Amino acid sequence: MDVPALLRFATAGSVDDGKSTLVGRLLHDSKSVLADQLEAVEAASARRGQDTPDLALLTDGLRAEREQGITIDVAYRYFATARRRFILADTPGHVQYTRNMVTGASTADLAVVLVDARNGVIEQTRRHAAVAALLRVPHVVLAVNKMDLVGYRETVFAKIAEEFTAYASELGIRDVTAIPISALAGDNVVEPSAHMSWYGGPTVLEHLETVPVTDESSAARARFPVQYVIRPQTAAHPDYRGYAGQIASGVLRVGEAVTVLPSGRTSTIEGIDALGESVDTAWAPQSVTLRLKDDVDISRGDLIAPTALAPTTTRDVAATVCHVADRPLTVGQRVLLKHTTRTVKAIVKEIPSRLTLDDLSQHPAPGQLVANDIGRVLVRTAEPLALDAYADSRRTGSFLLIDPADGTTLTAGMAGDAFTEHEWSL
Repeated sequence: MDVPALLRFATAGSVDDGKSTLVGRLLHDSKSVLADQLEAVEAASARRGQDTPDLALLTDGLRAEREQGITIDVAYRYFATARRRFILADTPGHVQYTRNMVTGASTADLAVVLVDARNGVIEQTRRHAAVAALLRVPHVVLAVNKMDLVGYRETVFAKIAEEFTAYASELGIRDVTAIPISALAGDNVVEPSAHMSWYGGPTVLEHLETVPVTDESSAARARFPVQYVIRPQTAAHPDYRGYAGQIASGVLRVGEAVTVLPSGRTSTIEGIDALGESVDTAWAPQSVTLRLKDDVDISRGDLIAPTALAPTTTRDVAATVCHVADRPLTVGQRVLLKHTTRTVKAIVKEIPSRLTLDDLSQHPAPGQLVANDIGRVLVRTAEPLALDAYADSRRTGSFLLIDPADGTTLTAGMAGDAFTEHEWSL
């Protein structure tokens, strides 16, 4: 299987598990740190009285993060090796920043979950695994860190790996790779460790470079949210009518029968324009302009899909959500629901339950969700929406709830069931 050129991955770990050090080590040892950045870290470390550079400072960019030694906000890092390009989302580990992890991991192909070898699988470890499962992150790496502090013992690693893998399996996570590391010493991060001859698996970087990632956006059913209607009405193009946007998923072809939603009107793709040229085929995530055979009433927010694979429309949305705003989400609250390029008025009809990520138990009828809560909601929209289940498409199965008064994002939603195998019922 061909390895794609780009991998998006997120890191997560409890406080003091060494996540920022791991990211710093990964960047440093893969030669992805500029000389001036390294000099700044060395200078900052020297001012603290440290003999060696504190690589965690490469990622903890906010002043509060440096002062407290914690990660607060999502930090994105871009780096590349000879084999692959990477977009890394370094997410916070604190319970109160669960919403930040949801943001960082929502587009990830892989999640790296750190565990301190001295502490093993703890409550926050299970929480991060559950969030990865909720977001349908396909691959998870368990990085058992600080192996140098437990004498590099294989039995310690094996016990943690077995416990975590069993829990991940309960959540429906099918691919877990456990790697014993020492981020501080550099063991098994980029270079193989000389202290763990019993381990024959890949280093963290080697796994990141070779993990097979399926491009869900091009493999899923075709979906084309319309962003803009192009009608130049010039002498050169008096009758041109095109519908511009980015293909959210799947493949579109000239001659294919399509349905426009939510109206349900049908037509045929007469032409596809990409980068100023006409093409016969286009696929996600290309930005293109579609020309249809018939003059159909289409505007921003409509969704064009192959007639044979078109989603059904609904005004009743059942979803798992993560509440990201400081103000609560309450039953009866009026909101705006943004799905792809479409924004409609809606009302929160019911909040059936709130999820306790520690043990996956549910608190029935909480009445409201506060910041960092994950729960089930039922939302009624003023107009029909063409949503897919989040399990089928992370792009067209997700949405945002927005405060209509000031435009604040309140909640991030995932339509359909919560977990892959062990669904969390209403």
